[in-house]
Amino acid sequence: MRRWVAGFAFFAAAFFATASGALLPISAVGQDDGKRPLFIRVDTDSEGKPRALQTAVATYEIESGAFKGAKVDLVGAVHVGERAYYQELNRRFKDYDAVLYELVAEADERPGLREERGGVNPIGSLQTGMKDVLKLSFQLEEVDYTVKNFVHADMSPEEFGKDMVKRKDGFVSMFARLMGAGFATQSSKKNTDLQAELMAAMLSRDPIKMRRAMAKQMETLDNQLVGLADKEGKSTLLTERNVKAFEVLERELKGGQRKVSIFYGAGHLLDMHDRMTRDFGARLTKIEWLDAWDLRTDALKK
Repeated sequence: MRRWVAGFAFFAAAFFATASGALLPISAVGQDDGKRPLFIRVDTDSEGKPRALQTAVATYEIESGAFKGAKVDLVGAVHVGERAYYQELNRRFKDYDAVLYELVAEADERPGLREERGGVNPIGSLQTGMKDVLKLSFQLEEVDYTVKNFVHADMSPEEFGKDMVKRKDGFVSMFARLMGAGFATQSSKKNTDLQAELMAAMLSRDPIKMRRAMAKQMETLDNQLVGLADKEGKSTLLTERNVKAFEVLERELKGGQRKVSIFYGAGHLLDMHDRMTRDFGARLTKIEWLDAWDLRTDALKK
């Protein structure tokens, strides 16, 4: 049972990473210490109790080259969250020249606001299932993708399929890699405790307990997603979609856009941070935190 729960947690975390009270920025923290930043975290109250799962809005300034002076925000997302979280994102997105968004789809295909989504999609089914279990909202039903400054910055289904075949990145093999990563770390006391908490939360069917347990799992998202990579350190789901996003970023910057955001699952952003600093000569100047999930015990009573 414990291994099944560990595997489920890794699987769910991976696909949360791919497409809360008053939801205003909790803090704005400059970061110039050379350390690789966090992009998702659990915030606690004054008594140390979980208060909110938070995602980052990280601001970068390009300091040299053809795009000097341009600012790029990496906007982390979880694909199910509080409705107010997505409303705050919609408000912020109005201020950018371009919002580069993730969605494995054709470039001219946009999800309509709160549209009914047909068909059978295993990732979408997982995410909408999590929405119902956790009593949250679904990103594709809340974010307004119809606005003019939204720019598709992800693979088409054909590109995605071809790349998966190229690196043998089927869902079974990716799940096996994640499971292997889970087995390698499950002997630690912290991981054992996290798995036990998740198991108890799932059995309780209490949405807040499940939110808290899953939030703690998602806090270790970067380490978990390392398990997706092949022997070359690449994966279709993560690094190669990031490559596509940064091709679109370069195109937009060449087109004269100077205030751009990349709106992607929080699990993508550590790799994107490395690409910003290494390939674009950018410096991280600020991180703001937004509440995505309310983790307080009375969250559903409001």
